[in-house]
Amino acid sequence: MVVEGEMDSNVTEPESLWDILQDMDPGWTTTVLLVPCVVVLTAGFFYLYGLVVGLLSKTSVRNKVVVLSDALSGLGKECASVFHKGGARLILCGKSWEKLEELADDLANASDPSVTFPPKLVLLDFGDMASMPEAIEEILECYGCLDILIFNSSMKVKAPAQNVSLEMDKLLMDNNYFGPATLAKGVLPSMISRRTGHLLLVNSIQGKLAVPFRTTYAASKHAVQAFFDCLRAEVEEYGISVSTINHTFISSGASKAAPSKSIWSLLYTKKPLGVSPDEAATEIVKTLNNKKKEVVIAPSLPKVAIYTRSFFPNVFFAVMAAGVKNAAVADRM
Repeated sequence: MVVEGEMDSNVTEPESLWDILQDMDPGWTTTVLLVPCVVVLTAGFFYLYGLVVGLLSKTSVRNKVVVLSDALSGLGKECASVFHKGGARLILCGKSWEKLEELADDLANASDPSVTFPPKLVLLDFGDMASMPEAIEEILECYGCLDILIFNSSMKVKAPAQNVSLEMDKLLMDNNYFGPATLAKGVLPSMISRRTGHLLLVNSIQGKLAVPFRTTYAASKHAVQAFFDCLRAEVEEYGISVSTINHTFISSGASKAAPSKSIWSLLYTKKPLGVSPDEAATEIVKTLNNKKKEVVIAPSLPKVAIYTRSFFPNVFFAVMAAGVKNAAVADRM
């Protein structure tokens, strides 16, 4: 006998998502609903942040004369690309004319010539102080004035103090202090007469901290930091801004860093490859826009070390000495 229209009473319809949520604990229900919202909002925030940074990089430098003291470094090339696309009137400085021409060609090929300006090129070598007056004159003749000058060149030496010659000491001071100071003094009359301008120093965190085996390097970075800190107050009345950005280490990312053998190396290392050029360039764009006087690109430990050096100097000196002993023991193993 066949019974039609009869259904198995054990078969149930699947529950809807709403029914499932109603049966769940209220705390879990809130979590399930909240997490996707947080993810979407976070993604939206970073998207908008990227748009804002891109917009600032264009509006803050468009039609402005921007000088890069070392356009051939990793950071210099990144800044050149960002500012060129942003419509700046670039003056690219460096030690090699051939490499400057190659960089200018790369920028021209990667941009729309209808909205960008062809870069001007100037040979600039802080290690040759005798050539500085001519280089400064050429920079000022490019457009007759300048709005932004970024000091991003640097020379590094790591060695025990007794192993560094006086000639090397002088060369380091020329590149890291006397060169930037001379260039700043050379362009200041033009900025003062126009009552506008922005000087931005990209400096090592060793302009604030002295790390062993970098005696002359740290001395040069302290000197140039002090120069621009003093200059900031002197030129404020003329509408000229002075900013300093202290970083732990800028890496091209081309090579891997060797594992460190000392504890004080943590004070100047942000991550295995340091601060990338694009990260530093982004910070430069932000600083040019908000005219912040001082920026430190570093993790928590180096920042703590800066305050420790100021308020608890004996503790800081003990840590530095322990680091040297630790490195010496590691080298003998």
